Amino acid sequence: MSVTNREVALEKVSELHNRVRYTLGVVLSDPWARIGLFVLSTFFFLGIFGPYLAPHDPIQYTVTDETGSTLRTGAPSTTAPLGTTAFGKDVLSQFLAGARPTFIVGIFGGLGTGVIGFLVGLTSGYFGGRVDEALMRFTDLTFALPLLPMALLILTFVTPSIYLIALVITAFLWKMPARVIRSEVLSVKERTFVRSARAVGAGHGRTMFLHVAPNVLAVGFLYTAYAVAWSIAVQASLAFLGFGDPTMTSWGRMLRQVFESGSIRVAYWWVLPPAIGIAAVTTSVFLVGRSLEEVINPELREEGSE
Repeated sequence: MSVTNREVALEKVSELHNRVRYTLGVVLSDPWARIGLFVLSTFFFLGIFGPYLAPHDPIQYTVTDETGSTLRTGAPSTTAPLGTTAFGKDVLSQFLAGARPTFIVGIFGGLGTGVIGFLVGLTSGYFGGRVDEALMRFTDLTFALPLLPMALLILTFVTPSIYLIALVITAFLWKMPARVIRSEVLSVKERTFVRSARAVGAGHGRTMFLHVAPNVLAVGFLYTAYAVAWSIAVQASLAFLGFGDPTMTSWGRMLRQVFESGSIRVAYWWVLPPAIGIAAVTTSVFLVGRSLEEVINPELREEGSE
């Protein structure tokens, strides 16, 4: 690499660093986004350490009363702070342990969706022509396939696991960010600095990733954040329908169990923890995503300050 090319690369890295700092600054300046980040940080912590914090094994341990009998559908008490299930299992332990599969699917499904959608949209918008036509027709095909029915069909013939579920979610969700990224790239690639880079001999890969990609990165972050929320919602839906990982306790599976037991209208202590957990995480993602939208469209920030 020549000195000139090295300087250009360093300049682009510095520009990307400044963009990331600016994005973080906008997010942290929004009080609602800060609340969302706090909730997400708590969720990430539980996703990593939740099973270790659980006071009991969520499946094997059974809560008993003073007489040694199984405490079925017991209200919150000193023995079980969040009550027990219809099978005498500790709800607190299940809630803490259930954060991990929800966390794994959310992270892997969200990141996979964001990365694949970003690369497909970037490639399609940059090259145009037959490449654009082929990728967008394939994207149209995935739009014609509904996520939940197709996921149920696939998981019917294989043993569900959290990683397989994340893969299935990614395979059907990448289409949404791909479309948006493509439209942004179509605009960016016509700007003077991109044309100048091509004129001085920059290759397609260099132009795409050093000149075009940084200018659509904020959109990629936005849709990756949204994809995390979508992945968590889909994972919970699949688990509620009985297509979750049978070897792991998850928040969606907890809701399925309380529904099957017929206690969903009375055992509030069994319903609320997983329901609030799912709602809090997905809402927090959208709160952070709203602040990312202000990075993409500064006019929204100006309107909010009026």
